[in-house]
Amino acid sequence: MFNKWEKYSYADQKNHAKRIRTFILRVALVIIVYILITNIFFPMIVMESSSMRPSVYAGDRFVFSAFNLRRFLPQLPWESVPYERGNIVMVDMAEKNENGFALNVFDKIFRFFTLGKLGFPGKKNQVFIKRVIGLPGDEITMINYVIQVHPVDSPYTLTEYEVSRKHYQVDIPQVSALWDESIPFSGNMERIVLSEDQCFVLSDMRANTNDSRTWGPLDIRQIAGAALFRYWPPSRVGVP
Repeated sequence: MFNKWEKYSYADQKNHAKRIRTFILRVALVIIVYILITNIFFPMIVMESSSMRPSVYAGDRFVFSAFNLRRFLPQLPWESVPYERGNIVMVDMAEKNENGFALNVFDKIFRFFTLGKLGFPGKKNQVFIKRVIGLPGDEITMINYVIQVHPVDSPYTLTEYEVSRKHYQVDIPQVSALWDESIPFSGNMERIVLSEDQCFVLSDMRANTNDSRTWGPLDIRQIAGAALFRYWPPSRVGVP
């Protein structure tokens, strides 16, 4: 009465224990496959801010192509820059191994059981969703929140919309006339030239949100993936 195992035969007890072990192993296998897929092949990222409005809203969920695979198979003929102007990309601002391998694994497990809504407590979130505006070699400047791009292989200076293969809109704020170019969010920026290993990313909402205006040009290796598909919410499902 006080020991439920007394109700079962020895064979039943062994079968019950085997079923428990099998269940635990299957759950562990699913978690391992999930961690591998979301770290190496197709990361799934939830937009946590409004910095990419009106194209992307807080709560939107994306599947990204991961560029981490390039680190494991560097001998393959990868493109030097696997994204284009206008692409929505995943920017990893964390230093290498800043969070530690174990903490990254616990974070993935935590996100697995919370459907991606919560990360592991204590882990710094250094991944951001931005849009690529400038590629290596570009000369760029900003006038009234719109980037003017002089591509390295072109004799012309064009707006960011003219050089992008993707259509998108930006949210241009109204700012005080007292703001000058020394303020990152004034809407104007002096000309800069990107080096062979740099790119320039911006938020679609051009107000005071962090991007290359405050970070500066990014090393192309900090672009960890490009958005492939938006799978949530249902009303905006599709290629971003």
